[in-house]
Amino acid sequence: MLSLRTRIFLSMIVLIVVASFLLASISIIQFKTEAKEYHQERLERKENAVKEHINYVLSTTTYPLKTQNLDLIFKDKIHELAQIHKIEINIYSLDGKLLKSSKESFAVDKIAPPIPEYILKLVRSSIEKRFVDIKTIDGVKNRSSYSLIKDEKFKPLGILNLPYLEDDGYYDNELNTFLIRLSQVYSFMLIVAFALAYFLSTYITKSLKTISDRLEETNLDQKNEKIVLEANSKEVNFLIKAYNGMVDKLETSAIKLAQSEREEAWREMAKQVAHEIKNPLTPMRLTVQSFQRKFDPNDPDVKQKMNDYSETLIQQIDTMTSVASAFSNFASMPAQQNETLNVVEVVELALDIFNEDYISFEKEEEEIISKMDRTQLIRVITNLVKNATQAIPESQFQKSIIVTVKRRNNNVEIAVKDNGIGIQKQDIGRIFEPKFTTKTSGMGLGLGIIKNIIENYKGTITFESTYGKGTTFRVSLPITNS
Repeated sequence: MLSLRTRIFLSMIVLIVVASFLLASISIIQFKTEAKEYHQERLERKENAVKEHINYVLSTTTYPLKTQNLDLIFKDKIHELAQIHKIEINIYSLDGKLLKSSKESFAVDKIAPPIPEYILKLVRSSIEKRFVDIKTIDGVKNRSSYSLIKDEKFKPLGILNLPYLEDDGYYDNELNTFLIRLSQVYSFMLIVAFALAYFLSTYITKSLKTISDRLEETNLDQKNEKIVLEANSKEVNFLIKAYNGMVDKLETSAIKLAQSEREEAWREMAKQVAHEIKNPLTPMRLTVQSFQRKFDPNDPDVKQKMNDYSETLIQQIDTMTSVASAFSNFASMPAQQNETLNVVEVVELALDIFNEDYISFEKEEEEIISKMDRTQLIRVITNLVKNATQAIPESQFQKSIIVTVKRRNNNVEIAVKDNGIGIQKQDIGRIFEPKFTTKTSGMGLGLGIIKNIIENYKGTITFESTYGKGTTFRVSLPITNS
């Protein structure tokens, strides 16, 4: 599909070419019309002049004005008339037989052809008693006028014939000269039009290109810039105004949507926290009630029972404490304290807190220097490794967790691979939901927290999992040195 600028450019060029073609066509028609009118008028002028001269000869002759005397009357005069008016003259009888001709004697046929009968009828029936026969011979148009010769009493004596050969050489030369000049002018105009059409189409589409680029960049989850541009086109200005208005409405909608999503998230979080707190409260209540009913100070095992009672309460209190800590960590993410550090060293350091001997560390380089928050990076690693250890059943004979660090272009990639139970297909799309967990305990906030940390650094976290074989989480963070 052609671009708008190309279509505007081609349209202007086609318009100029069509205009030049129409002008040339009209000019040719005009020249031909003028030539036709010129020959018609010229033949009429010559015919009138010859007839006036013939009438003068007839008025001064001593021969009786009869048809059979026309040969004698114009015996010497016809050549004089032809020389004066520079035209061939033929005089016929009323029945169409040639009586006298200005042609040389050797050029006149011994038996000259008579005037065709249809021409005689047309001459007699016309109001002006005149007819012009037009024929094209060898591409050349020949005119031949036939009119009655009358005496002073308007009695017909014969028929005057004036053959006229149209010479369009002058008009042809003028037409050719005009067309050459026209082609030169339009060639120059076409060159100018090419340049004008290119710059005009570029100017017109420049504003549209800006609007198109901004529309492609427009997104609900980001702050969209308005178009600061004043175009000469009223329609383009309306389009820019409409786009800027849309940006304002989009920003308002995004704020409302974000607020609504936050409120909904907090409502769901509050429900989850309440549910997680109620879980330990129920066994605590039952334990206290049982202690009230069965407590006997004189029981010899009273000390052991007190210890069992205390341990039960402490376990449930610890559960409530972990719930509160997880919620606190998710609700209030500390500000980033970025520092220049060796990512390889920090990841290896984060693994030192784990005692499992099946956790291994692999690295392609000794140093990958970047600038980020050490505490948040350690949190990401420990959370992923902790999830990996919990994904491997206690009863599994061979356990393996491999943590690797490598450089990928301008990113550092950290992978945590385990051979645990993996993730079921129906749970894959919910892994990063704040309240979702596949474990029997916990609130499911860990992956939500580290995803938030990673995205704050413009990074990504992905995973691959095969149920029954294991899972690999990959974290990609940009390497930032400044």
